[in-house]
Amino acid sequence: MINMKKLNKVLMTAGVALFGSYSTLAIAQQSAAIVCPGYEPAKTQLLGERSGKKLQRAYEVYLNEELDERERVKEAISMLRDIDSKEDFDTATVNRFLGQLLVSEDGKQLEALSLLTRAADLGVLNDKDQADILKLVADLSIQEEKYENSIKYYKKWMSFTCKEDPDIYTRMAKAYTEMKDFDNVLLTADLAIANYVQPNKNPFALKINAFHEKKQYDGAVEVAEILVSLFPGEKNWWSQLGFFYMLVEDYTKALSTFSLAHKQGYLTKRSEFKALAQLYASSDVPYKSAQLQKKYMASGMLESEASDIASLANTLQLAREYSEAAKYYGQAAAKSADPDHYRKQGVLLLTAEDYRGAITALTKSIESGIDEEGKVHFSLMEANFYMGNFRKAYEHATEAQKDPSLRRNALAWIPYIKQKAENRGVKI
Repeated sequence: MINMKKLNKVLMTAGVALFGSYSTLAIAQQSAAIVCPGYEPAKTQLLGERSGKKLQRAYEVYLNEELDERERVKEAISMLRDIDSKEDFDTATVNRFLGQLLVSEDGKQLEALSLLTRAADLGVLNDKDQADILKLVADLSIQEEKYENSIKYYKKWMSFTCKEDPDIYTRMAKAYTEMKDFDNVLLTADLAIANYVQPNKNPFALKINAFHEKKQYDGAVEVAEILVSLFPGEKNWWSQLGFFYMLVEDYTKALSTFSLAHKQGYLTKRSEFKALAQLYASSDVPYKSAQLQKKYMASGMLESEASDIASLANTLQLAREYSEAAKYYGQAAAKSADPDHYRKQGVLLLTAEDYRGAITALTKSIESGIDEEGKVHFSLMEANFYMGNFRKAYEHATEAQKDPSLRRNALAWIPYIKQKAENRGVKI
């Protein structure tokens, strides 16, 4: 008979080298595998002599550093496949080691999961090994996208060990997320949060996603607020909180959050800078919005397509910076050839009393084929009138009156234009 304790030591050494990422094979284990009330360790089982010798030889081959690592693994796998165990304990032990080795082989993960599941389901391994394999089956099930199975074995692990492990609850919440079972995501994430000694962001992030998927944005806001308070140095939580405030239409808090994040250098994405600029504009701080847009367009953080430049121009118009707004509408028009951009440039230049510039822009608007010519003619009438070009003003007034919506105003201007022209000795 071969002492199972000795074999387990070898198995753990081999397993850590191959599968260090799995918690079941981690070197640092909790001192007690099972913490159930009144628990007493079961009697240690031993391998049968025949199976034990074959398994021992497979271990020795695997640990033989004179062979190439891949060759060692393949040879050990071949030897383990040849073991025909009669006893459940022997079968579970062989399947456990064989399954662990197959995990590293391309295309063998499902076979590995099947072997490990069969070993776990026999329920005959020594307590710590049984606890480890239940968790390993659950972990591998997630890897193979068998989420219901992963939850099943995590629950078996908890029932077997009587432990509440926050990492396990977090993994379960991830599995529920993949299954789109968002109610259970929230339940298990809360259990994870309650059991972590130090705050862990992962279950909070899963809760935010669940609330978002359920379109319960108020819940997402509450969780995001907690995340920002617990992890104030993590940039992405600030922007997420800001965007959630926007979703619930709390624009005051959204602006406050994005503004503070900007001051701390936490904004890094185009969408974040764009949101901040939009929030300033919609919160009656258009000048600040325009300054941000100009700065980050110049740096390349914000796009500078015609529509973006026109948006900047509109913001400057809201800030009553008419000349500068007109300049940017002109830049937008140069890129887009959009007659409406020329029209807006002309109207703003008219407001800024740059009548010559207004006439140039408005004329380009008509030449570019603007649909509502009447409005442009009306603005050209005004610009020419204030320039003292009364004949041109009269011509544009005549054209403007063809637009039913402007007819009354245009007709009212015509006698006024004639009178001014007559006073200046100009015949119309």
